[in-house]
Amino acid sequence: MDRNALGGRNFSHARPAPVNDAGLRRHMLGIYRNMGIALIISGVVAYGISATPALSGLIFGTPLKWVAMLAPLAFVFLFSFRFERMSLPGAIAALGAFAAIMGVSMASVFLVFTSASIATTFFIAASVFLAMSLWGYTTGVDLSRWSSFLMMGVVGLVIAGLVNLFLQSGPLQLVISIIGVAVFTGLAAWDTQRARTDYMALGGGVAAEKLAVMSAFSLYLNFVNLFQLMLQFTGVQRD
Repeated sequence: MDRNALGGRNFSHARPAPVNDAGLRRHMLGIYRNMGIALIISGVVAYGISATPALSGLIFGTPLKWVAMLAPLAFVFLFSFRFERMSLPGAIAALGAFAAIMGVSMASVFLVFTSASIATTFFIAASVFLAMSLWGYTTGVDLSRWSSFLMMGVVGLVIAGLVNLFLQSGPLQLVISIIGVAVFTGLAAWDTQRARTDYMALGGGVAAEKLAVMSAFSLYLNFVNLFQLMLQFTGVQRD
């Protein structure tokens, strides 16, 4: 997702904004608000499907399960390539639509794991995410030096995850989960710092509001992936 291409500007060398800047605080709160709304949409959709046997059986008891699992990945590419041509309302609508699609895919979480372990894992993932996001927001360390490594990690995880859909290998899934937690923890910090730097380059306006949607999209993906990967360690399966 090349946010540096927005408006033909290169944000990677922008001077970091002061962390106590009022406009920056509003911008970041907007990002977290958009992210929070997306998480609520996903949670409601996921729980609604899992609580409706007819729907969950139709989706996960038929070949439609492959559509549910792969549709979010296809949407990520679509959102990334078309983002620059979207209006602000269109970008917000696309984020909501993606959150709903992700909710369909995540309904299986409620079918496989107990509610208590889901709640516990969500709290742990949220604590880790918030800690790393806060660090990324406040640190003076340039995290962009890790960007290539982190993005290569994401590509590797996607490929390994697709392969394991067919292999169903427990050891491979364990390796994916360990590496994935490290990668998405790092991305939470980097994407937060990048959101701060990008805001300084844009200086407000509609472009910054649109960028806040993309930043929320990135942070949403980081958190959801972190949560799902942590479930492999802390989740308790239903009998």
